[in-house]
Amino acid sequence: MAKERYNAAVQRVKGFLEMASGLYETSLSYQTRRAAEGVLQTDSRLGYSLQLSLLRRGKQENCITLSFAADSFRELKLLAEGKVSVAWINPSASVTLAYKGTGPIGRPIPLRTIAVFPSWDVMGFAVHESTGVTTLEQIKKERVPLRLSSGPTGAREMIESPVTFMVHTALKAAGFTVGDIRKWGGKIHEVSRPSHPDRRTGIEKGTINAVFDEGIKSWGQTALDHGFRYLPIEGAVLRRLKAMGYRPGILRKTYFKGMKGNIPTIDFSGWPMVVRADMPNDIAYALCEALEVRRKVIPTDNFKPLRISQLCANDAEAPFDVPLHPGAKRFFRER
Repeated sequence: MAKERYNAAVQRVKGFLEMASGLYETSLSYQTRRAAEGVLQTDSRLGYSLQLSLLRRGKQENCITLSFAADSFRELKLLAEGKVSVAWINPSASVTLAYKGTGPIGRPIPLRTIAVFPSWDVMGFAVHESTGVTTLEQIKKERVPLRLSSGPTGAREMIESPVTFMVHTALKAAGFTVGDIRKWGGKIHEVSRPSHPDRRTGIEKGTINAVFDEGIKSWGQTALDHGFRYLPIEGAVLRRLKAMGYRPGILRKTYFKGMKGNIPTIDFSGWPMVVRADMPNDIAYALCEALEVRRKVIPTDNFKPLRISQLCANDAEAPFDVPLHPGAKRFFRER
C-alpha cells in the first residue's frame, strides 16, 4: 500500500497552524473562574486578534489565496477593502449593520454568510434600584449622574468595537450620550471585557450603580444579587435600533434568579463567519467542508459539540440576517 503525505510546503504550513492553536494549551495560558456560570475559563498571555494569510508564491498554478481575520468591525472593514477573504465576527448584529450600511463603516458591504456558530447573548442595561431609574429615557430627562461600568469609550473603540458602538447607539436613540453622563456629574468605569473582576468588585462595593454591556452571563446574576434591575429596550428606542438592523432580544425571567419578569432588550447572539458576495462558489463550499472536517476540535460557546445543522439554523443561539453564500447553501442542503 502506497504511503501518503502532504506536499513538503503544505506540511510546514499545516504544522504551523496546528502549533498556533496548540499554544493556547501551554504554560502561556491560565484559568480563571466565571462565577456566574460556575465554569473555568482559559485566558492567555497570547493575543487573540487573528490575521492569517495563505498566499500564493511564484508561479504556482491554480493556487488560491485566502486570508482570515477575527473579530469586529475592523475585520469587516478589511473584508470590504478586499484585504482579507474570511472574517469571523461577534455578534451577528455587527454583520447585519455592515451589510445594511448602518454601522460605523458607513456604507453597505456585499457580504454573504458561510456559517453562524452558536453563542447566546443579549445586551444588558442594568441600573441599581436606588437610582429610581426604570427607562433609558428617564436618564436623560432627570440627568441622572450614573456611575456606569461599560466597555472602552474612546473614538477608536467607537468605530471598531461592536459593544461600544451598540451602547453609544442605544443612548443616542434615548436622546443622550456618555459625554452627557459625565457632564451631569457621573463617572464612566471602563473595563476591557464584561467579566473583568473590577466590574464585580464595583457591583459588590457599590462604586458603580449601572452596567451597560454584553456578556451578560458573566455579570448579570451578580448585578441582580446586589440590587440592580434591567431596563427594557422598547418603544421609540427599540424602533430606531430595529431600523438599523438590530434584532429584538428577550432576557427571560427564568435565566437569572430574582428576575420578576421578562425584559425586552437587544439580541447580541451568534458568531457569524462571513465572506464577500463575489467569492467563488467552490471556495465557499470548501470553507464549509473544512469546518466539517475540524468540527470536533473547534471550541464552542455553549459547551455542546458543534453540529453542522446549527451552523445554518438561524436559531436563537445562531441568528443571521445576511444571506448564505450560494456555495455554503449548496453544502448545507447536501448535508
